[in-house]
Amino acid sequence: MNILLVDDHPMTVEGFMNALLRINLNNNKTIFTKAHNCKDGYDAIIKTSKLFDLAIIDKGLPSFLEQSIESGSDLVLLLRQHMPNCKIIMVTAHTEAIIIYEIIKNIRPDGLINKNDINPENLQVIVTEVMQGNKCHSPIVKNCISETWKKELMVEDFNRQILLYLSKGFKVKELDAVVCLSYSAIQKRVILMKNAFDVTDDSGLVKEAIKQGFI
Repeated sequence: MNILLVDDHPMTVEGFMNALLRINLNNNKTIFTKAHNCKDGYDAIIKTSKLFDLAIIDKGLPSFLEQSIESGSDLVLLLRQHMPNCKIIMVTAHTEAIIIYEIIKNIRPDGLINKNDINPENLQVIVTEVMQGNKCHSPIVKNCISETWKKELMVEDFNRQILLYLSKGFKVKELDAVVCLSYSAIQKRVILMKNAFDVTDDSGLVKEAIKQGFI
């Protein structure tokens, strides 16, 4: 199994290697390729004859402007062009929800880990999940996604109306009389909001929405 590790801190790369050597990756011998900046990463992708099965790439890397590779994000896009079957995990120090959202939406890595979440055990779990074909995010990333999703949902006028009427004591089955949507459309929106706020019932949804300042 061929693995590309790209991080500008050599000790971090060594830590990744040590963690990955402790897990069984398809019962194959693991061969690591290491890089510490965008130029080294570019060379590893373009000039190699091997195909990588997995890549772990830091977002905040020293750039390689000669090839317009400004960050780890550009490196991921390059890798996907040349090796579309490679599983890609990105690492970032960012905790801003909008940046996390942009990485997931535009770069679409198979896994995304915040640096504050990294330890050998978490890395091993995420790598195992990703190699099994699943998308996987570390806890801080999941929280950022949840916050962004909630804000997106609350931009919708209909969703705010639904929450407002629920807070006034209306039942979901009564809302199609006061909100210009069908009962099934209202149900779908309520389910999405419950998932975003991580609650299971209507009263819990209202309490969380009030607590978090959305109504």
